[in-house]
Amino acid sequence: METNRDKIAQEYKWNLDDIYSNWSDWENDLIELKKIMGKIPEYEGKISQNPETFIQLMTLEESVSRLLDKVYLYPYLQRDLDSTNENASIKLQEIESIYANYSISSSWITPEILTIPKDTMIKWIDENDALQSNRFPLMEIYRLQEHVLSADKERLLSYFGQYLGVPSDIYSELSTSDIKWNEIELNDGTKVTVTNGVYSKIVASNRLQEDRKKAFEALYSSFNVNKNTYASIYKSILQRDFATAQSRNYKSSLQKSLDPKNIPLEVYTTLIQSTRENTAPLKRYISLRKKALELDNYHYYDNSINLVNYNRSFSYEEAKEDVLKSVKPLGEDYYAGLNTALSKGWLDVYETPNKRSGAYSLNIYDVHPYMLLNYNGTMDAVFTLAHELGHTMHSMLSTKNQPYPISSYTIFVAEVASTFNERLLLDSMLTNTNDSKEKIALIEQAIGAIVGTYYIQTIFADYEYKAHEIVEKGGAITPEVLNKIMENLFNDYFGSELSMDELQKIIWSRIPHFFNSPYYVYQYATSFAASANLYDKITNEKYSQNERALAKENYLTLLKSGGNDHPMNQLKKAGVDLSKKDSFNAVATEFDRLLNLLEIELKKEKGVN
Repeated sequence: METNRDKIAQEYKWNLDDIYSNWSDWENDLIELKKIMGKIPEYEGKISQNPETFIQLMTLEESVSRLLDKVYLYPYLQRDLDSTNENASIKLQEIESIYANYSISSSWITPEILTIPKDTMIKWIDENDALQSNRFPLMEIYRLQEHVLSADKERLLSYFGQYLGVPSDIYSELSTSDIKWNEIELNDGTKVTVTNGVYSKIVASNRLQEDRKKAFEALYSSFNVNKNTYASIYKSILQRDFATAQSRNYKSSLQKSLDPKNIPLEVYTTLIQSTRENTAPLKRYISLRKKALELDNYHYYDNSINLVNYNRSFSYEEAKEDVLKSVKPLGEDYYAGLNTALSKGWLDVYETPNKRSGAYSLNIYDVHPYMLLNYNGTMDAVFTLAHELGHTMHSMLSTKNQPYPISSYTIFVAEVASTFNERLLLDSMLTNTNDSKEKIALIEQAIGAIVGTYYIQTIFADYEYKAHEIVEKGGAITPEVLNKIMENLFNDYFGSELSMDELQKIIWSRIPHFFNSPYYVYQYATSFAASANLYDKITNEKYSQNERALAKENYLTLLKSGGNDHPMNQLKKAGVDLSKKDSFNAVATEFDRLLNLLEIELKKEKGVN
């Protein structure tokens, strides 16, 4: 339910004054930003001469980056609060144009760094404190040297930067601005236009399968009508990715995606292989749901409805208290940090007109994180609060413990803290309730996270792998080809209990990540698996008290590490090796444990001993 923004107390809204008090202050920093950007080209051809000149350039680059964080995100956050804010939109486009030109004027930097012998660079770093915080990112440049082109070629490629994003822009327009939503009449006579949001609400709350089916067919038909255009857009993205990979001496799009963070190809393939070998709990869950919901046929649109009619509403104050209570096992400092994040104008809590949907946590190193919510009192909203606060604590701890050049953690580990917080909340709430319906709802919430964050994202990762492989082997991409990939994957992972609708095969067309961020979704699954392993080491009583204490210390060290090492190494230091199948098998073990609990509570609810 949307609320007029003026009627919401300030304590539930962002305090953007922490970035800039007004647009005049923003303009002053914009002027300063352009001034510093203008100095960068003056160093071309000079940085290899001596460490002093090189340090000057590094200092200027960091100044640009830190200023850009604030200057860009100030209008960005304002637009997210109100998409009709024309002033913010204009300012945002201005910054994007300035940055695009800067990317061209600074494209010489990496090639010129590589003219400095690696041994010389190491000597400069060892002898100059000002370069210490840049050691890891600088050594990464040398590690990736074979994929960096000459300065003139890098400059040439930089001109295509904005153009390469056009297929994604076209997809966004087709799937949002130009999409035609269909209207349906529900069983109670209500007529609704089925948008993404309306569809999600109906399949999660409407207990009539026929209504869920109508919503499903309406939504997926909105995409299916343009299936040829969506397939053409996706084909161009697949071709673009392979062309870009080849231009930088990579053998595949996947290799180009993994190599910058030094992720072995085996991690991706092991994730898929292990998940395929551990689909039994997923198939068991679908069978259990089909029986509990008393359905003759189980469809994908039946996946979100609760097994019991549980409608408790949590006030935001209750949600805060529940989340705070749940993180106490991580110690006083973590608890205090999370309490600070909840009480200082870092959260924009409620849905308001023209506000961006969903939720996120976004960090500004020289300010603090900002969290966007659309809190509506559901159990899911409580877990979303815990999730985003996990991201925020990761950012806070990294900012506090790492210098700017290595403060940002990678996407590969980004979902560890968020899903860890969810696990803490689940166990805390399960311990503190005797209501069987609430326990069932809580267990379903946890299982929903496993299905949605791990299994579904692995299916999507499997899909991307197959689609890219077709193009890289010279094959054709059509809607029918993409539909067939999805049909086979859902059959493989979900099994025969899931009745496959013809329209479900078009699901690839409504996943924005495929079009906007190729090879991104697998990281949800890897982070989830890492989090499951870490949580087990910290909380499972099969480990000694000393072992659990050490595991907790290692976990908090991970959250403090920012981007100071390759993410695989960071996770190994914390006790998780994602190159091994066992790390992924832990998710299936937890899934089975939760299914056992769910069966027990369902029997209690039905009065079966």
